[in-house]
Formats: sequence, C-alpha cells, structure tokens
Amino acid sequence: MIHSLSGGVIRDNGLFTFVQVELDGAHYWYLSPFSTVKEGDKVVVPFGKGDAIRHAVVVKVEENTEQCAPVPMNRIKEIEEILNA
Repeated sequence: MIHSLSGGVIRDNGLFTFVQVELDGAHYWYLSPFSTVKEGDKVVVPFGKGDAIRHAVVVKVEENTEQCAPVPMNRIKEIEEILNA
C-alpha cells in the first residue's frame, strides 16, 4: 500500500487495457477485457445512449492503472468482441 503526501492512501491496482477506437472519424476510449487486442484490430463496441452495437478500428492501446486512466473508470464502456481475432 502506498501513502500519498497529503496523508491519504493510494490504492494498489492492477493494470487495465485501454483502447482508443476510431468511429465515424472521431476517437473514443474503451476498456478491453481482451489482452490480445492490438492497433488495427476491428472491434465491436457499444455506442450512444442506447448502447447500439457498432464496428470500430483500434488506433491506440495503453496499459494503465485506474488512477492513470484516460477517462474516468465509472464512465468507460468495454469493447465486446474482436472481429479479426
């Protein structure tokens, strides 16, 4: 367990796989439950308010802890499938 300088405790977290995908010309971040995901993969992602299923292309893969996540963990969605695996 690591303590911060302000007296709080920073949780020990594992690494998460974050992927940035391109969808309709824009980029969005998703969490990947698949460790084999790589740049260029075609994936299935939930998108929009109704979580409609869409196809997207992975443009970036990062391994980060919860504290260094590119978007808040309570707002991120997961990719559902890698199409070309």
